[in-house]
Amino acid sequence: MTAAHSDIPARLDRLPWSRWHWRVVIALGVAWVLDGLEVTLVGSIGSVLERADTLALNAAQVGWSGSLYIGGAVVGALVFGRLADRLGRKKLFLVTLAVYTAATLATAFSPDFAFFALCRFMTGLGIGGEYAAINSAIDELIPARVRGRVNLAINGSFWIGAALGAGMSLWLLDPRVLGPVWGWRAGFGLGAFLAVAILLVRRDVPESPRWLMSHGRADEAQRIVAGIEAEVATRHGPLAPAAGGAAFGTRASPAWREVAHVLFKRYPQRSIVALALMISQAFFYNAIFFTYALVLTRFHGVPEGRVALYIFPFALGNVLGPLVLGPLFDRVGRRRMIALTYVLSGVGLALTGWAFMQGWLDARSQALCWSAVFFLASAAASSAYLTVSEVFPLEMRAIAISIFYAVGTGAGGFVAPVLFGALIETGSRGAVAVGYAIGAALVIVAGLIALRWGVDAERRALEDIAPPLGADAG
Repeated sequence: MTAAHSDIPARLDRLPWSRWHWRVVIALGVAWVLDGLEVTLVGSIGSVLERADTLALNAAQVGWSGSLYIGGAVVGALVFGRLADRLGRKKLFLVTLAVYTAATLATAFSPDFAFFALCRFMTGLGIGGEYAAINSAIDELIPARVRGRVNLAINGSFWIGAALGAGMSLWLLDPRVLGPVWGWRAGFGLGAFLAVAILLVRRDVPESPRWLMSHGRADEAQRIVAGIEAEVATRHGPLAPAAGGAAFGTRASPAWREVAHVLFKRYPQRSIVALALMISQAFFYNAIFFTYALVLTRFHGVPEGRVALYIFPFALGNVLGPLVLGPLFDRVGRRRMIALTYVLSGVGLALTGWAFMQGWLDARSQALCWSAVFFLASAAASSAYLTVSEVFPLEMRAIAISIFYAVGTGAGGFVAPVLFGALIETGSRGAVAVGYAIGAALVIVAGLIALRWGVDAERRALEDIAPPLGADAG
């Protein structure tokens, strides 16, 4: 096998931002909106599902449904991530959205806990697969000079879904609209309807030309890129010549042993940074978000029916952070901005925890403090996904994303809610503040690790950051 030199990466990276790029971003980026919608919708209707005229779940079953969703996301990321490297980005981002759509629609017809729990697991399966296939496709289609800000904005759109889920639950559960008995079912039905609409748009997103090159389909890759160039040129005029190229070799997807070798032998420092960023941000987020309602109701006396209202300022801070700070990740640089956002997030959470422990905050000021903290933390967490998606070779990009997503989500998703649930049960503000301090320390340490060992990936071609495995062929 001989590696072939291609200018396809340079041609994609030199394209001016266009309507075509917007279509890609909207069609693929909606995965995070759907995830935010799912998580928030279930959190908002948890108490409704305990009613005798709905599913009559108990608190433990509500908790299990959340854990099964996370478990499904972990499994889906690993299974579909592996397939995205083998079968292609497009096949998998169509399949995973179809799985999500079917599972969400089925959830609306749940007759009991067993069926509801199975649907939650299957929904998570689809969402977890989305993360791997879509992060790969976005990085491989978006020009290098704006890859950071686009990736951060898309990952931050989770909170658009969170706000949508909160608003949907308030509206649908209102007795003047549908009420608790039918409102929760309609919420899942509307989620499936949105997914179907996006599925129709997503069909027009092409396969990654980079992936095609690595699988010996150079002619198809050339046709796709030529078509993109023609569409962009009709609106932006003649394109600048592409400078530079990259070597691609046709080869099978790496075996698990080779994946482990690349992660821990060839790029050990990158793997340490990725693990630190993913685990710390997952713990940080899940510690706050999954206990948000408990803190508001137990310590601030907020009625359960009004908890969803406090999600809106929280979501606003999370959406604005990546949008406002995202361009700096391309201009100032990855390492500096990752370190800055992680460390300042940790400091902000520690100070908020101290004020909470001292009893200086009420429900409103607590929500505003968290909004400010997560303005920074949202950009930080999104940069973790960006880091994992751009610092490993093409042939194993999706499975690398899957592995670090699974480890981070598994650790943070299971440990943080359990730990904080136990701390909240003590009824002690000091105990809860200790939990906040743990989360703060984790992200501060992760930020310092990134500053020391992170990769200066800003405005660089993916093949320059991590050459394809097939490029070694001679």
